[in-house]
Amino acid sequence: MTIATALTVSLLCNSYASKWRIFMNYNNFIAITNRHLCKKNDYLQQIKHIAQLHPKAIVLREKDLPLEEYIALAKNVLQICKKEDTTLILHNYAEAAHVLEHPYIHLPISILSTILPSDNIRSSITMLGTSVHSIEQALLAKQFGCNYIFAGNIYETNCKPGLAGKGLNFLKEVVQIAYMPVYAIGGISPDNIKEVLSTDAAGGCMMSGFMEH
Repeated sequence: MTIATALTVSLLCNSYASKWRIFMNYNNFIAITNRHLCKKNDYLQQIKHIAQLHPKAIVLREKDLPLEEYIALAKNVLQICKKEDTTLILHNYAEAAHVLEHPYIHLPISILSTILPSDNIRSSITMLGTSVHSIEQALLAKQFGCNYIFAGNIYETNCKPGLAGKGLNFLKEVVQIAYMPVYAIGGISPDNIKEVLSTDAAGGCMMSGFMEH
């Protein structure tokens, strides 16, 4: 392939990708953040770009940050999401939701089990989600009063190489017993979202597709 041909192919691919992002309906996707994947733009600029695509929601998943730094970051991201009319769901830190008076949060099952229904933090939350990796955990999520769940990993992912996906049959089982919106996670992309939706899942979660482009 000549240099000229390579450049032409590259331009066509970039043009196609840009058009694809413009016309793609992201309402079936939840965006999961990871600042370590954000290499193209400034992090907050990337968040703004994602918010302008209007996914179902953005989950601020930066759990390696100390609580104080997470709260500071969440304040900035909240401003962006409010301006773009995009839902933001906090992650991992129930204290952050309490401090920021933001009632949407996604918590691991292990944390949910430590928070009593009578706790001030729990009583102030109006949208509560968690991630499940088994039918047993999906049943626990129901007991904990979750409003939605992420189920996975459905496909093998680059962030967890070698870990086989649980597949669409697992996703179908979770959907059937959950009686709440179920979002597939793990290897989800525009290329497979139709088969994800065929299980009656509410949609899918995508990280690298949002953070790297």
